[in-house]
Amino acid sequence: MIYGFAKQSGGHARIYSEIGEGTTVKIYLPRSDNEDIAQADDRPKPITDTAARGETVLVVEDDADVRLVAVSFLTDLGYMVLEAGTAAEALEQIGRVGKIDLIDLIIADVILPGGMGGRELAEQACDLLPGLKVLFMSGYTEDAIMHHGRLDKGVELLVKPFGQGEFVMKIREIFDK
Repeated sequence: MIYGFAKQSGGHARIYSEIGEGTTVKIYLPRSDNEDIAQADDRPKPITDTAARGETVLVVEDDADVRLVAVSFLTDLGYMVLEAGTAAEALEQIGRVGKIDLIDLIIADVILPGGMGGRELAEQACDLLPGLKVLFMSGYTEDAIMHHGRLDKGVELLVKPFGQGEFVMKIREIFDK
C-alpha cells in the first residue's frame, strides 16, 4: 500500500530491511509549487443522490474490518447487503434459493484467499447472473493490478483505502451506467 500511494503521488518508496534489525521505509514525494493546494477547502464534499434504489450488493472482502466498513456504508444508504469473506462463500450466497435474482452488484477484492481471486469469482458470478455489475477493490495501484494480469483494462476498480464519499459515488456511477 505504501508503494502504491507513493507511485500514485508521482513519487517512489525505498524499503530497507535487515534480518534481526528491522525495516525502514522511506517515501519520496514530489514537491508542489502550487499555493492553491495549501489553501484548498478541506471540508468534506457533500454526497448527492447516492441512496439505494432497491439494489442489492454482495460485498466479498477477506479483511473483516474493511468488509464491515463497506457493509456499513451501504446499509446506511439503504442498500440490501450480503457479505462473504471468500469467493467460495460468495458463490454460495449467489446460489441460495431466492437470492439469485436479487443481486445487482458484486464488490470483490481482487486478491482473495482460498485459491479463487476476485476476477475468477466475477466470471463465475456473471455466468450465473447475466447482467451482474462488478466493482473490484484492491490495496494495490491500478497500474500494478492491470500490468500483472490480475484484471483486464476497462474494469471498474476502486483502490483502497477509500473514503465513504468515493465509495458510494463509484457504486452509484456503476448503477447509473
